[in-house]
Amino acid sequence: MAIEIKAPTFPESVADGTVATWHKKPGDAVKRDELIVDIETDKVVLEVLATADGVLGDIVKGEGDTVLSDEVLGSIVEGGAAAAAPAAAPAAAAPAAAAADAGEDDPVAAPAARKLAEENGIDLATVAGTGKGGRITKEDVVAAVANKKSAPAPAAKPAAAAAAAPVVVAAGDRTEKRVPMTRLRAKIAERLVEAQSSMAMLTTFNEVDMTEVMALRSKYKDLFEKTHNGVRLGFMSFFVKAATEALKRFPAVNASIDGNDIVYHGYADVGVAVSSDRGLVVPVLRNAESMSLAEIENGIATFGKKARDGKLAIEEMTGGTFTITNGGTFGSMMSTPIVNPPQAAILGMHNIIQRPMAINGQVVIRPMMYLALSYDHRLIDGKEAVTFLVTIKNLLEDPSRLLLDI
Repeated sequence: MAIEIKAPTFPESVADGTVATWHKKPGDAVKRDELIVDIETDKVVLEVLATADGVLGDIVKGEGDTVLSDEVLGSIVEGGAAAAAPAAAPAAAAPAAAAADAGEDDPVAAPAARKLAEENGIDLATVAGTGKGGRITKEDVVAAVANKKSAPAPAAKPAAAAAAAPVVVAAGDRTEKRVPMTRLRAKIAERLVEAQSSMAMLTTFNEVDMTEVMALRSKYKDLFEKTHNGVRLGFMSFFVKAATEALKRFPAVNASIDGNDIVYHGYADVGVAVSSDRGLVVPVLRNAESMSLAEIENGIATFGKKARDGKLAIEEMTGGTFTITNGGTFGSMMSTPIVNPPQAAILGMHNIIQRPMAINGQVVIRPMMYLALSYDHRLIDGKEAVTFLVTIKNLLEDPSRLLLDI
């Protein structure tokens, strides 16, 4: 009995997806709840699991194909694995010579590696595998293509498969690799262009003396971690806390434009930009204004792990009324972050640098950080933006203000 493999039901904000990777090929045995195919959307990668034990049948949508919500991707032949098992037994009893004739000496290679090798005329027997147990990976084949002086024309293949595979052009030691843009990267590009073309976007800057925050963190970080079951105290929670307090005082910075209306949000859903292998993602801390420092740190740590593992859900990245991004993690001294529509503002943190500062007529060395606030001038006046950023500066330079609400 054949069971259809269907794409997940996409939320309204996601129109379609792309088949990213088939983890099984036709004829492979599959088990219930085993990962068989990844669907990439412009926000997350969705995993499709097997709904029954059996053997993978026909693949309807190959890698690189566009799929709609609940569209059929392929099929599973239920019970096929059980039928295949007895057939494998006689083969195991066959003489060694027969096993060799059946292809025992064929190099062990990933399906994607075999596919790329066929397209570029590469003999897998000449490729050294770097994968587990000497398995030939896709990257091994890409390297072989780059080192090959002259390659035969690739065999004919479906257009979708051709679009999904990297195209490597080698000319001596000078190589170029052309790969399709991922849906996430394409969506990021689209959103950035949209923001710059639809907003009157400006950026205002200030600097904050991190002495008090760093002293507070240094004094209590061990006790904090012990008290909150391993949750580490970082700088981001202080910035989120200061930002939510400033958002209460300047509601326009937490608002958004909807047609001819201004929507003022009575809550602060703060997006925290997280870098992943697939690109920048912005999971959202819901009702951050009511969260403790420990809850904020725990939420950010959870999002970071999910982003690295590709496990962020669409719901976790939907919405948001304000965003914070930390380029200082990578050493950035100054930048102008781009607002994420329909939000009205974004706060940029940067690297902490020891600099000489004039304090009460004396030159002293202080840990300083530049802050940047990009904002939509259609909604936020310059005075509001500057005062908002100064409020964050004051709260961070004297964290007791957060407790006293002053």
